[in-house]
Amino acid sequence: MKRSLTHTAPIFLLCLALTLTFTPAPVEGQELSAEVPVLLTSCGQSPGPVRIQFFMNRLKIDHEFIEQATADDLVARQQAGNPVKTLIIVTGASLKGMGAAGTSIDDELARTAALIDEAKRQGITIIGSHIEGMDRRAQGAAEGDTSDEQSIDLVCPSSDMMIVRADGNQDNRFTIIADSENIPLLLFDKNMELGGVLETLFQQ
Repeated sequence: MKRSLTHTAPIFLLCLALTLTFTPAPVEGQELSAEVPVLLTSCGQSPGPVRIQFFMNRLKIDHEFIEQATADDLVARQQAGNPVKTLIIVTGASLKGMGAAGTSIDDELARTAALIDEAKRQGITIIGSHIEGMDRRAQGAAEGDTSDEQSIDLVCPSSDMMIVRADGNQDNRFTIIADSENIPLLLFDKNMELGGVLETLFQQ
């Protein structure tokens, strides 16, 4: 299991343009928010979590990045008296990434399903995310390879909210999930806007 613990120094934040779309809208008059500490992980071993970690480092959001986080990681944090408050699961399958991690899509789905179950047991806020656009959803996929879509199907309907790059929603994939499951959907247009989404969400 690969772990990346984050310790950041103060850094000046660039002003970032921010486009937020909520679908459906949260409770009227109430803004979406999430609490720290955060556990960041992947379902599919794509590079997406690294992009989120970049901004979380910049914003000094208290988090731990574990590429293959398990339910045991959540239990250990709870037992240590430092429970996770928010779990971010980045969807998007990479055959190269899974190969390097020595895992398969079936392994990823099983691990993530158990992780979600434990998060729900502990009352942890779950954020499902897909931040690499349609390129990730179609990139390098052989005919019949649905691994990326499987990661989305597992994570997003079980999430409390979703963060998605808008060009990955061209077919309304995430809008349909949001509408059917009544899950707030935060859309952003450009990679650099992701920092603004996280800053707003974690009220930095």
